[in-house]
Amino acid sequence: MKYALAVVLLLATGLPAGAADPPRFEAATLKQAPPPSGNYPIVLGLVKGSRFYMTNVTLSDCLKFAYGLVSDAQISGPDWMWSKGDHLYDIEAAIPGNPPHDLIMQMLKTLLTERMGVVIHHEDKTMKYLALVRGKGEVKMTPADTSQERNNSGGTGRLTGNRASLALITMLLSRMEHQVIVDQTGLTGEYQIQLRWAPGSGGAGAPADSTAPSLFTAVQEQLGLKLESRNGPLDTIVVDHADKIPAEN
Repeated sequence: MKYALAVVLLLATGLPAGAADPPRFEAATLKQAPPPSGNYPIVLGLVKGSRFYMTNVTLSDCLKFAYGLVSDAQISGPDWMWSKGDHLYDIEAAIPGNPPHDLIMQMLKTLLTERMGVVIHHEDKTMKYLALVRGKGEVKMTPADTSQERNNSGGTGRLTGNRASLALITMLLSRMEHQVIVDQTGLTGEYQIQLRWAPGSGGAGAPADSTAPSLFTAVQEQLGLKLESRNGPLDTIVVDHADKIPAEN
């Protein structure tokens, strides 16, 4: 089945440990999406004004955002969580003011817990991945103006944004290069970013565009960061329970 992918992403950390009253959207709908047919859009996390959207997403898509994960390899659970047939969902929510990415995704985690009964536990899993780390020189990214409305997007061999966190950057690169890429820079906040590279150059295959720099070179020259191949434990989540049909809105 063919589908169109709208890659407009947010990424965040989980809820604060021991939070008595977790953050919530001001109002939210979470419902099953109609069965897909032909080409259909997928919105993986879009903030537009005071609204947050996810469209035609699997539960695994939602969990990756809510728990700051970059790959399906970091999630274990029932097979239906990855199904693009009868188990796609639409989310539309009202957000207060201009909150940071992590607060929006904490709200998403609360929504999944309350409307879909999601219960998880964490486990470390050893796997191969690319670590995004600081380079030897200065970082070549300009701090973002956080008063601006977000405009972050990615496509084949390109990544642009006016308010991109390092977690967002690694999520986009992981999806586009089909690699597990993890932020280990220690950098916080949001940045302006313009990144161009040869698609496919982050893996073992030959790049589709040999005239553009490899992903490794582009990250170093354009961002002042570095990608390193590693093998070690990464945080994963195991879904102990989740309801296929969301509770009524």
